Amino acid sequence: MTRILIVEDEPGVQMTLEDRLQAEGYETSVKGDGISGQEEAETGEYDLMILDIMLPGRDGFAVCQNLRSKKINTPILMLTARNTNLDSIMGLRQGADDYMAKPFDMGLLLARIEALLRRSNLPTAKNSTKPYFEFGDFTLDLNTGTLTRKDDKIDLLAKEFALLQYLVKHPGELLKRDTILDEVWGYESETTTRTVDVHIAKLRQKLGESELPRHIQTLRGRGYKFIP
Repeated sequence: MTRILIVEDEPGVQMTLEDRLQAEGYETSVKGDGISGQEEAETGEYDLMILDIMLPGRDGFAVCQNLRSKKINTPILMLTARNTNLDSIMGLRQGADDYMAKPFDMGLLLARIEALLRRSNLPTAKNSTKPYFEFGDFTLDLNTGTLTRKDDKIDLLAKEFALLQYLVKHPGELLKRDTILDEVWGYESETTTRTVDVHIAKLRQKLGESELPRHIQTLRGRGYKFIP
């Protein structure tokens, strides 16, 4: 059974989330503060984490950053009481995979949970039996879900892996931000295309190409293009 950790301090939101997720067939655990929530997430026993930003003890940004620094790559959906781009950008930069503003639509939340869970599993390449892609010094292995540079493994979050896989499968093509958002995130997103930009910047950093992008190039005002 898929296990979801809910880290939320509002009793009403706790109850709403837990009741609906259990009715959908998920197994849930609830923590009401950031410290105990992080400790529970560190057990590695969960398939997804719903993480509120405003928490007692330790806020959601710090929890997310701490988990990612410890190489815990459980998909994280952050909740914020403020519908601002700043919150979403900060959350994504700390390693969150998605975010929603309160009050949220439960149907949309469930759709996003399903999308994150689906994309945390290793997908197979469309129209190709090749289980890996090579570009420059890098190898993206679809069977193991790993990116290596020569013999060094580069840790990718689930969304980063999905984004890179989409890019390498469309070499030389103009990829608009809206298209990437729809194809990789897999739903009608209420976030802006800034989400794509943040993840592209993180991928470039992990590829060591922040200052001079080689493989992921920006077409100003149009989108991105992947160069093998």
